[in-house]
Amino acid sequence: MRNRSLLVVTTLAVTGALSLTACGSRGSSSSGSSAAANTTVTIGVDAPLTGSLTALGQGIKNSVDLAVKTANSTKEVPGVTFKIESLDDQAQPSSGQQNAAKLVADANVVGVVGPLNSSVAQSMQKVFDNANLVEVSPANTNPSLTQGPDWAKGTKVRPFKSYFRTATTDAIQGPFAAQYAFSTLGKKKVFLVDDQLTYGVGLVGTFETEFKTLGGTVAGQDHVTDGTKDFSALVSKIKASGADLVYYGGQYPEAGPLSGQLKAAGANIPLIGGDGIYDPAYIAAANGKANGDYATSVGAPVETLDSAKTFVANYDKGGYSTPYAAYGGYSYDSAWAIIEAVKAVAAANSGKLPANPRQAIEDAMSKVNFQGVTGTVSFDEFGDATNKQLTVYVVKDGKWAAAKTGTFTG
Repeated sequence: MRNRSLLVVTTLAVTGALSLTACGSRGSSSSGSSAAANTTVTIGVDAPLTGSLTALGQGIKNSVDLAVKTANSTKEVPGVTFKIESLDDQAQPSSGQQNAAKLVADANVVGVVGPLNSSVAQSMQKVFDNANLVEVSPANTNPSLTQGPDWAKGTKVRPFKSYFRTATTDAIQGPFAAQYAFSTLGKKKVFLVDDQLTYGVGLVGTFETEFKTLGGTVAGQDHVTDGTKDFSALVSKIKASGADLVYYGGQYPEAGPLSGQLKAAGANIPLIGGDGIYDPAYIAAANGKANGDYATSVGAPVETLDSAKTFVANYDKGGYSTPYAAYGGYSYDSAWAIIEAVKAVAAANSGKLPANPRQAIEDAMSKVNFQGVTGTVSFDEFGDATNKQLTVYVVKDGKWAAAKTGTFTG
């Protein structure tokens, strides 16, 4: 399953189509050769493959790899072979932008899955859009990426037509968490913390608005810096505020230690955050004190979906050394959306891809509609996922467990 033949890509100027021939048959190729009917294209992957968010990034890469292998095995697009090119952004916008430029420069790249972080996506969107190279994120949730900076004021304008995502947005995730915290958990005073990055700040903002609307109050607010490990000063502020809940906007490398240090200081206050903390690494980082904490994440638990059974089984058989993690199903579906768009373009062009298929693939992406790992996969006029489900998870006995699945009712 992991073996791949060495392939050489050439361009057929006469037909305007990309062609693939096996190295071993180059000497015998001719205008009538069956080997010359094949095309190879690349699906790029951008994610944090090293650093503190490796667990999530590797899950994204592996899940795209599985989608590509599946498409090749089943010959999903007749005459087309897919491969992946995975690049490490280390959760840094500057690295993401460099990766975007590299992927754009490779004429064989027809679409990109990623990134994980909304702040990284902001640095990549224009680079991809200028090249009409489709980007499908399985994890970005900041609403401005698809609806523009004034979305919260009711003015929604799509900034980049090449950008799509299979994850729902913080316009839903933050309020969904606020409703659960206020109405189900009975929490009335919250201390807000964010990591000063695009995702965290936006998530806290949407949570705060809904929490106040419901009748809750903000006992205090503060910010942390990416990479911080000592939260003693912040813990003191939270304890003194009288808050009965901490809402955290950011990722698990900081959220976990904050929760652990808060509990160690004698404050039995639960922490709730978004999908950025929904990973076993959060529990480990909390040093055994994460029980009773909460996180929201996109969609329903993959393990509970009939549509995901084949994905889970094939991932287990694939020999991957790391789990598919929080975004595995969405990463597979993001890659498959690109594959579906490629299939549509080829079908509309007498079974062949045009020499430069990027614009056609971008156009086809808006019409993609299929039953994926996470349910129905399609996109609205902004490039957002039409699947708006979310789940609240709670740490119980040292493991994440689903507490509630639903949609925001606002």
